[in-house]
Amino acid sequence: MKKTFILLAMVIALVILPFFINHGGEYGGADGEAESQIQIVAPHYQPWFQPLYEPASGEIESLLFTLQGSLGAAVIFYILGYMKGRQRDNDRA
Repeated sequence: MKKTFILLAMVIALVILPFFINHGGEYGGADGEAESQIQIVAPHYQPWFQPLYEPASGEIESLLFTLQGSLGAAVIFYILGYMKGRQRDNDRA
């Protein structure tokens, strides 16, 4: 019982702690950091292409990124489940 409360407290701390660590700063993501580093290393660098679609806000960009990751995970786990089901069918036969 004590172990359960300790684990529950740790989970709650992991959920709440990130709200206080950033100290109100805005997270720009890795793309902005990479762009600034490229400009420092090679200021004459020109990108090869422009994005096809530029989201209206950072929230929409985060939503699309999350959706892309979720769809990718769904495809991967569907394939793993399908392969596991085929393996069980072969084991039964």
